[in-house]
Amino acid sequence: MPRIALIKLSSLGDVVHALPVAATLRARVPDAHLTWIVERREAAVLRDHPALDALVAVDTRRWRRARGLRDLVEVVGAVRQTTRRLRAAAFDVALDLQGLLKSGVLAAATRAPLRIGFVARRCREPLNALFTNRRVEPPAACHVVDQHLALLGPLAVTEPVREFRLPRDPAAESNADSFLTASGFKPGQRLVVLNPGAGRPDKRWPAERFRALAERLGEDTGAVVLVVWGPGEEAPARHIAPGGAHRALCAPPTNLDELVAFLRRATVLVAADTGPLHLAAAVGTPCVGLYGPTSAVRNGPYGAGHRCLQGLAGQVSTIEVDAVLHAVRELVA
Repeated sequence: MPRIALIKLSSLGDVVHALPVAATLRARVPDAHLTWIVERREAAVLRDHPALDALVAVDTRRWRRARGLRDLVEVVGAVRQTTRRLRAAAFDVALDLQGLLKSGVLAAATRAPLRIGFVARRCREPLNALFTNRRVEPPAACHVVDQHLALLGPLAVTEPVREFRLPRDPAAESNADSFLTASGFKPGQRLVVLNPGAGRPDKRWPAERFRALAERLGEDTGAVVLVVWGPGEEAPARHIAPGGAHRALCAPPTNLDELVAFLRRATVLVAADTGPLHLAAAVGTPCVGLYGPTSAVRNGPYGAGHRCLQGLAGQVSTIEVDAVLHAVRELVA
């Protein structure tokens, strides 16, 4: 029984993009023992995943924030504990799907005889290649999902399974239904979800355009508009959906399960290149992706039935409201 470590630490969308690797290994190497090494904050998306046998959650963000002596002592203890756990697992293979220095260090810590990663020029941090001993150069002009799947080549694993499975929590599903019902949403109505946030400022479409889009969607399509938001994003969300005549709703605070529940109920999602966009695509919701500094070819919502708009000169702010409205209309229709 081969013991395989998958290393994809963050971020949320990136972890989602790596899920087909686990699905493929489970289908094509059914006796494998699969362990995923992931950041603690992103571990929830892998909870109870049927392809996985174990999770190892690390907190490298906290490790990097350590300042005082007490923090450093705790971090050293955590690193040692993680290292002991990885060595005790006796991995045969480590797949570094991240391409960063920290993921390379974790791959080396597994002491797996076969450590597979990307060639240095395809790593976000080229020093990562120092920690792998089989390096793959995936096709350049393809989606990141397919680039991840290319790392299975040295294992002679073919016929990829492009499958995403996200956790479904009954309480979260009920909370989403209760909120929508209390807000007047009726079964059969169309629901357009807007996610204005993004981890990087240069990925965010201006809030004023999201507000104009919300107003026009209510007028032109009759859809109910729901604005979802994450930590620190409530103020712009309430600006986009202040209530009143244009029927836009501001979602309540959500955890990951509740966010996924709302995305499952959406007719269409509009978002930048950020985690909720890729969560929505993973549950089969049609998406309109708004792209500026990142490439829709590499990072677009995966699968058929989506629309992507690429801003001029890498500027997402150059995308006009009319273009987004037209894309949403196509998907709603």
